[in-house]
Amino acid sequence: MGILGLLAKPGDTVLCESLTYPGTRSIAAQLGLRLAGLPMDREGIDPDAFADACTRLAPKALYLNPTLQNPTTLTIPESRRAAIASVARRFSVPIVEDDAYGFIPVQRIAPFAALAPDITWHIAGLAKCIGAGLRAAYVLVPDVRSGWPFAAAIRAANVMASPLTVALATRWIEDGTADSILRFIRAETAARQTLAAQILPAGTFRADPLSFNLWVELPEPWTRSAFVGHMRSTGIGIVASDAFAADGNPPEAARVCLGGPVSREKVRGALEYMAHALSHSPEHASTVL
Repeated sequence: MGILGLLAKPGDTVLCESLTYPGTRSIAAQLGLRLAGLPMDREGIDPDAFADACTRLAPKALYLNPTLQNPTTLTIPESRRAAIASVARRFSVPIVEDDAYGFIPVQRIAPFAALAPDITWHIAGLAKCIGAGLRAAYVLVPDVRSGWPFAAAIRAANVMASPLTVALATRWIEDGTADSILRFIRAETAARQTLAAQILPAGTFRADPLSFNLWVELPEPWTRSAFVGHMRSTGIGIVASDAFAADGNPPEAARVCLGGPVSREKVRGALEYMAHALSHSPEHASTVL
C-alpha cells in the first residue's frame, strides 16, 4: 500500500495481470485507484497490450507477481521480462515487483529489479518461502530519493517493523535454519505437485513443480461456484476465479491450494475426489457423497 500510495493518487490507473493477487485489488480499492488488467498468455502479460494500455490509460505503475504467480502459477521467462521492462522504460511506468515466491525456485530468473533497477520497486517477503507467521518483507527502491518518502509512509502506517519478528528472521537466515525450512518446503511442494500430476486428468490444470497452488480450468458443464461448493468438504483451500479477476470478468476456473497444515494423505484424498469431479458432470459427481 505504501508504494502504490506514493506512485498514484485517487482516480489514477495501475496496471496488473488480468488475474492478479487479491490483496492488490483490496489496496487499489482502499486508495481509490483504478486497477486495469492486462491480457496474459503462458509467459505473462502481453507486451504489446501493455504498450497499448500505456498509450490509452497513462498508468502510474505496473504491478506484477512474476515468479510462481498467484493464482496461475506461471513464471515470466527472462525474454518476456526484458520485453516488459523495455515497454515500461519507454513510457516511464514504474514496475512494482511482488516477488513473494522468488526464493522458492532453485534456478531463479533475474528479477525486474536486476533488469530495470531504475524503475523497479522490488518486494521480497518471508511469509511464503519460510513461514506464514514471519510477516517481514524487504523493499528495494529504485533510488535513494524514492526511499525517503517511502520510509516515511511506512513509519506513518506501521510505526516500525516488529523487532521480535525481524530478530527471529535474522537469526534463522544467519544460522541456516531458513535454508533448512526452504529445502523442506521445496521437497514437500514437489511431492504434492507430483501427486496432482499423477491423479488429475491431463489438461485440466496449470501448475509448476514448486508452486503451492493449482490453477484449475473447469470443463463444461462445471461452473466455478459449483466446483468450489463441491470441493468444500475436502478440507483444502479452493478459491473461485472471481477473487483474482482484475476486470470483473472471471473465467470458469479456481485456485486449489496444496499447502497448509493438511497431511499429504489428505491432499491425495482431495485430489482423487477432484479427479472424479472433473471427469463427470456436476450432477453425477455429487452423488458420491
